[in-house]
Amino acid sequence: MTLSHFSAALVFAFFASIVFGITQRSEQREMIKYGAKCFVLFVVGTIAAGWVMWILRH
Repeated sequence: MTLSHFSAALVFAFFASIVFGITQRSEQREMIKYGAKCFVLFVVGTIAAGWVMWILRH
């Protein structure tokens, strides 16, 4: 199985968001909302970091 950098970052974001949701909130609905929010922030941060690295490279 070969993953690109972006897909590896998505897998990491998925599992880290699950852990953050479970450990940081007490109610199930809040866990899901917080985990989804963390996932979105991880993905947006990954894309933003990619653009910054591209800009610095060129």
